[in-house]
Amino acid sequence: MTTFDDREHAFEAKFAHDAEMQFKAEARRNKLLGLWAAELLGKTGDDANAYAQDVIKADFAEAGDEDVYRKLAGDLGEACDEATIRAKMKELLAVAKDQLLNEH
Repeated sequence: MTTFDDREHAFEAKFAHDAEMQFKAEARRNKLLGLWAAELLGKTGDDANAYAQDVIKADFAEAGDEDVYRKLAGDLGEACDEATIRAKMKELLAVAKDQLLNEH
């Protein structure tokens, strides 16, 4: 193998790792969002965990975060405004990334 091939392989491995970590961080964020929203909705225990799973599943509707936002906004109604939901999404993504980095 040449140095170029080694570099290309390393770049591809890093890209795959970064994509996997981003996916895991977004899934973790969605779970944390679901638990946060469940609390606002008065859900606890198994109901809160089931709701968090619904939020995770909502992310598979389309690429990006809008599907998760719509799920939360629709379920929370007037209990939470758009700015609060979007700020919580950003905050919890950072928390999720930090959690993942500290697990390894």
